[in-house]
Amino acid sequence: MDYERAGDERKLQLQELESLCLEAYENSKLYKEKVKAVHDKSIKRREFQPGDFVLLYNSRMRLMLGKLRSRWDGPYRVEKVEPYRVFHLNHPSSSELIMVNGHRFKLFHGEKMAKNQELEIFLLEDPPTAED
Repeated sequence: MDYERAGDERKLQLQELESLCLEAYENSKLYKEKVKAVHDKSIKRREFQPGDFVLLYNSRMRLMLGKLRSRWDGPYRVEKVEPYRVFHLNHPSSSELIMVNGHRFKLFHGEKMAKNQELEIFLLEDPPTAED
């Protein structure tokens, strides 16, 4: 008789443990959804059109020396846009097209500046000293 009561008590403990596990999974799922929503809100969507100029991130630069060298190559021209952020890029000095994921490049603003004829130049001068 004591064994039967102990068995029933053990079954209740197992049911409580299972319900706690299910509750933990549900809480984890809710937490992940909230974190994803906050993360997705802070991501800027960058849209590129054919004809835009972009700079390509060189991920192999870490192996090279040159701490102050730029990790961005280019400019490249976007030739074709495919689904899932796949882009075909063309370098102006070659006719070869390369396929690149859209996360690896950013918009190049140098072309807009070359068209602008007005350029303001600031000459840096030393500050006046007490002797002057």
